[in-house]
Amino acid sequence: MLRQQAREIWEAGVAAVDSERLVRNAIQFDGRILSVCGTAFDSTLLDRIIVVGAGKAGAGMAAAVEATLGNKLTDEKVLGWVNVPADCVRPLRRVVLHAARPAGVNEPTEEGVAGTQSIWGLANSARSNDLVIVLISGGGSALMPAPVPGISLADKQAVTRFLMRSGATIQELNAVRKRLSMVKGGRLARAASRAKAIFSLIISDVIGDPLDVIASGPTVEDTGTAAEALAVLNRFNATPPSVPESLFEELRSQANHGHEQESKIQNGTACVNQIIGNNTTALDAAASRARELGFQVKSLGSNYAGEAQAVGRELAEHCRQIRSGQSALKPPVCLLSGGEPIVSLVPTDRPRKGGRNQEVALAALQHLWSESLDRIAILSGGTDGEDGPTNAAGAIADEVVRQKALANGLNPADFLAINNSYPFFEQADGLLLTGPTHTNVMDLRVALVR
Repeated sequence: MLRQQAREIWEAGVAAVDSERLVRNAIQFDGRILSVCGTAFDSTLLDRIIVVGAGKAGAGMAAAVEATLGNKLTDEKVLGWVNVPADCVRPLRRVVLHAARPAGVNEPTEEGVAGTQSIWGLANSARSNDLVIVLISGGGSALMPAPVPGISLADKQAVTRFLMRSGATIQELNAVRKRLSMVKGGRLARAASRAKAIFSLIISDVIGDPLDVIASGPTVEDTGTAAEALAVLNRFNATPPSVPESLFEELRSQANHGHEQESKIQNGTACVNQIIGNNTTALDAAASRARELGFQVKSLGSNYAGEAQAVGRELAEHCRQIRSGQSALKPPVCLLSGGEPIVSLVPTDRPRKGGRNQEVALAALQHLWSESLDRIAILSGGTDGEDGPTNAAGAIADEVVRQKALANGLNPADFLAINNSYPFFEQADGLLLTGPTHTNVMDLRVALVR
């Protein structure tokens, strides 16, 4: 069945960015010499190997570090703490995996603050014979909260919710969050600057892999300013009480009193920031599997942003034209794309549930609703297995879903109107359910035409 092939291609992409595989490619150990990103260290001369970090891929990354180093070196020298979602927690030998937020709730919590204090404490304890390895992946911003003095966690939660609901990009969101954090914008690297070396292994979940944006750049010098953060708030017409006055006061104080340089990494050990996996890695692997299954592959790139509904309609139209012979591409064809579109929530008092990938798939289904999806399958899924505040990674639109929806009297337009995609696909058997994948390189979309 076409939907099974679409899922197989999607899973091949996700497997290529498996966090444990990516870390094993970056770290090697032969029993004495430890190599991190090509730099060699005599492990007998190291006092400690400090492992800290945050992100949805953190559990797999930390497990891979311990597995690569082996039980002996891990037990003797490793000490670590990594903040992860609650459903990613598992016991490791020496690295604590801390539940910094509930599954499916991408917001900072008090548990996250407590875990970040432990992360900062370990980083700050590093000395000249210690090696610091920082594990960063998508979701790290919400998983590693540490508000600056005078700002409460509730304040940060309020501004995060406001910007996300307003359709702010990850760049805009992080421009604000970095200025309100004790660890973001390079401050974590500054805390560890007395170490022998600092290596930040990064799995990118941001278009273009900007180091200062991924997880708000805890190990990357902050090039932004408080004035730019204020401009973001003004752009979305943020005002109290939706965004607390204390945040405006803090940002104005930073802008007016020359605090723009305080986050610069100074007079310490250089930090090597290495991207070890990204959306392109997943796209390339998905393309390889699609060719093995006999499809001609057309990649639309990994930089899709914009509105989720528009992305879905565009993908569906590509498929329609290929099926009808209006395209230069002749079936069987696999269209691939990546990135991370946004959902602008419409005002409503009605209950709703969904995520950007489910919205992409539902918009694609609606676009072809009157024609049928015969010989077409469109799958959109978050590579982290978590699409919005739901237990689904995304959804698939095909003729099976369409027929089930028709039989149940479901109209996609009604659900799209209030961003309520999850109940539609739940009733039409179109949800993509994977559980946590322990990686995160944005979204991967697979569209097949036979």
